[in-house]
Amino acid sequence: MTVAVVTGGTRGVGAGIARAFLRTGAEVVICGRRPPPAPLTAAGRAARYLPLDVRDPHAAREFCAQVARDHGSLDVLVNNAGGTPYRPLSEGSADHHARVIELNLLAPLHLSRAAHAVMREQAGGGAVVMVGSVSGERPSPGTAAYGAAKAGLENLARSMAMEWAQERIRVNTVVLGMARTERTALHYGDEAGVAAVGATVPMGRLAEPDEVGDACVFLASDAARYISGASLAVHGGGERPAFLHVANANKT
Repeated sequence: MTVAVVTGGTRGVGAGIARAFLRTGAEVVICGRRPPPAPLTAAGRAARYLPLDVRDPHAAREFCAQVARDHGSLDVLVNNAGGTPYRPLSEGSADHHARVIELNLLAPLHLSRAAHAVMREQAGGGAVVMVGSVSGERPSPGTAAYGAAKAGLENLARSMAMEWAQERIRVNTVVLGMARTERTALHYGDEAGVAAVGATVPMGRLAEPDEVGDACVFLASDAARYISGASLAVHGGGERPAFLHVANANKT
C-alpha cells in the first residue's frame, strides 16, 4: 500500500490533496503545527495527523523516519505547506520576508532531504511533489518574497530530479493558480467577489482543492513513472495578459 505524506494537509489545498490520495487507497499522513478541526476523511478512510513544524530540519528527519517505522515505507511526499500575507517589500521587517522564504523554499528542501534518506533505501524509491505557484513565474507585487521562493522551488525540484533519478526518486512540481479554500473570502470577498475573480480565469472559476489533489496523485503514480523534473500547470488556462483587456476596452 502506498504511504503518502502531505505537509500542511490539515486544511485548504492540502486537505484536498490528502483526500485525493485517500481515494486511491493510500495510507495518508498529514502534518502541521495544529491538527485539523475535524478528522480528514474520504472514501470511508481517514488520514493520520502528526504535529510538525516543517521549518525545523531536525524535526523533519525524525518525522520521516517515524512515518517509515510506523507505516513500513514513505512512498510519496507532497510539499504543500506554505503561503504568505500581502506585504509590499518596503513594509515589514527583514525577518518577515525571510520567514516567507523559509516556509516556502527552505522547508520543502529540508522535508525532501529527510524523505530522500528513507526513499533511497526502498526498492521502489519514491516520489516528491512540490506545490508551486504561478507567482513564481511572473512578477508578484505585494508577495515578492513568496514569488521568489516559489520560483526557487521549481528550480530546486528540477535539480533534485537529476540528482536523485538513479535512486528511483522522481521529483515534480504542480504549478498552482488560484484555488477556492476556506480562506478564499479573506482574499476575494463575498461570493460575488469570488465569482468576479474566477471570471478572469479562462475556465471561468477557481480550482477546487480536490482537483489539485488529482494532479498530485497523477504525478506520484505509475502513470507518470517516466516524468521527473517536470512542472504541471494547474491554473485553468493561465492568466489573461492585462494589455489585452486594455486593448479590447479601447476598441469599444
